[in-house]
Amino acid sequence: MAKKEYSFYPGCSSQKAASSSNYQVSVDSMCNELDIQLNTIPDWNCCSASIGYAGGGELPRIALSARNLALSEQANPGQDVVATCAACWLATKETKERLHEDDGLMEETNQALSAAGLNVKADQKVRHMVEVLIEDFGYDELGKHVKKPLDGIKIAGYVGCQTNRPFGIDGESFENPKYLDKLVETMGAEPIEKYEKKVQCCGGALAFSEPEKSQAMIKDIIEAAYDGGADMIATPCPVCQMNVEVYQNHINKKYNTKFKMPVVYYSQLMSVAYGKNYKESGLNGQVITPEKLSIIAKK
Repeated sequence: MAKKEYSFYPGCSSQKAASSSNYQVSVDSMCNELDIQLNTIPDWNCCSASIGYAGGGELPRIALSARNLALSEQANPGQDVVATCAACWLATKETKERLHEDDGLMEETNQALSAAGLNVKADQKVRHMVEVLIEDFGYDELGKHVKKPLDGIKIAGYVGCQTNRPFGIDGESFENPKYLDKLVETMGAEPIEKYEKKVQCCGGALAFSEPEKSQAMIKDIIEAAYDGGADMIATPCPVCQMNVEVYQNHINKKYNTKFKMPVVYYSQLMSVAYGKNYKESGLNGQVITPEKLSIIAKK
């Protein structure tokens, strides 16, 4: 019997060969160490985080996330819904909130779901994995599992915007959330305390539609990490991780910079600190290798 069980919503980007498949690898390693059982929602679908705002209308967007909630209620009754992707978490949590605020929208949504034989109550909690780690386990418990402290690594905790606004982690400041810094410190690394861009948006989907604007924002995020003396950036968001890591060559060409800043997930830090190897921590999926973290993982 696992210590904790959750109804798990993986999200599209975590799938094999997708942009954050290595995130899922590290999450699985981390959960194995902490005795967390993730019960995947059967037949889950995209949360419509991007395309849902492109002209399809409110009801289809809400109904997509509501379908996941309904499936979770059937398969994993009584379990909190947990997502690792910030966009999936935000879309699903928004849906739960909207359905309980608007009886008319709840009725319309259930009419749509009835075509597939489903009905949603949306009574379960919707949480990001970071919330689970901090609120259900706590820093002291997370620290007890550290086997290889991340000594000598300076990390800029890049929270981004989606895990911070409008919901955020309970008790945290919107302007200067500290949970990622505390998590970094718990793993034995040194957080960059005055990282000025920790909640700046990376541009999200602007990376495709208006890349110059997005890359200007990413440039500021990376420069602030270098200014703080960081060896790498850590984030809880797949979109932030992808944008800040993969566009560095484009930014170097445009701005004549020499960026080569690794961008990893909090779960990779934890997996390495928990004694998992290079592959188990998903480090083989990085575009820019985090050398200092890799050295510890390979010991």
